[in-house]
Amino acid sequence: MKKVLLLTLTLALLSALGSAGAPNPAGIKGIRYSTYSSHTRVVIDLTAQAEFKGVSLKESKRVYFDLSNCVLSNGVNKHIEIYDGTIRKVRAGQFSEEAARITIDFEGDSAYSVFPLEKPDRLVIDVYKPAAASPPVKAKETPKKDAAKEELPLTIVIDPGHGGKDPGAMGKNGLKEKDVVLSVALKLGEILKKRHGAKIIYTRQNDIFIPLDERTEKANANKADLFISVHANASEKHSARGIETYLLNWADDNEAIRVAARENNISTNKMMLLRGGLQMILDDLSRSHKKEESMRLARAVQDSMVSKLKEGYSNVNDLGVKQALFYVLIGAEMPSVLVEISFISNPEEEMLLSNRRYKDKIAEGIAGGVGVYAKKSAVVARK
Repeated sequence: MKKVLLLTLTLALLSALGSAGAPNPAGIKGIRYSTYSSHTRVVIDLTAQAEFKGVSLKESKRVYFDLSNCVLSNGVNKHIEIYDGTIRKVRAGQFSEEAARITIDFEGDSAYSVFPLEKPDRLVIDVYKPAAASPPVKAKETPKKDAAKEELPLTIVIDPGHGGKDPGAMGKNGLKEKDVVLSVALKLGEILKKRHGAKIIYTRQNDIFIPLDERTEKANANKADLFISVHANASEKHSARGIETYLLNWADDNEAIRVAARENNISTNKMMLLRGGLQMILDDLSRSHKKEESMRLARAVQDSMVSKLKEGYSNVNDLGVKQALFYVLIGAEMPSVLVEISFISNPEEEMLLSNRRYKDKIAEGIAGGVGVYAKKSAVVARK
């Protein structure tokens, strides 16, 4: 008898269904995929949110997802052959009048994770190669050219959060998170490039909207060594203040869940529903070096930021290194962190975040942490 693993994740279709009955069906308007060294990502583009359930047929090396109240739109490719060593093919069909089915055939005994994203609506499925692992970053030894510029031959993707139609959090005086973090990110890249010779790639360099999953895809496609996402925090408690650095993992800390839900643009209830569906990727983090290396990077960045800010400012609140389920970090094949540089909802810190000198100090602090991490990684690599 085949062992069937049934995973059901229920999502809200609409905030209000009304009294007229079932809502209009969601439509599958496209299916696309990207292949990376440790996994293949399949994205189901939707016209609206849809409830779904996944059934994994282990012996058949296959998983299928039934999307209820969902139809295939005209022109969707129903049979995609991939054969990249992870996935053989992806098939789509109208399983019933009310449900569409997406079937993924694996090349071998693969694990997978699945999570929905909004604005735009889509279902993201990551299929992992067996025992996929990412090696620790190995910074090459290079002779020092001068004391002020120590080479860090790394490719670093810097991700300013939000952008375009997504302003992120907003301060009482109108300061927008998307503007603050773009300013810090550009300065950070400038420092890392000029002082350390790092190759810098930005997920955005101006006020445009970039979907969360496309940010790590850019890092993977460029085979980056590090991924750093820059954000500003917010809380209903206007007294909340401080800086903190996150790495990807599930945490039962209510505050960490709240922060992740806000940055993921979903409710905390949905965050709780997603835990089971993302367990595979969390297991992969534990098997590989990514969690350990991300923790080392996060600690170096956090310590450096606190130290740098204390040089010119008092009352710097060190909230430490934490773990949470941030969508923007999912699927990254390199050590990755998300930095919350201050609380834009705190009147005092909003004022600081509008100050050029304060933002430059934050960028210098993050850059200093990257430098410490890279040098320690080079020592580990030589041993």
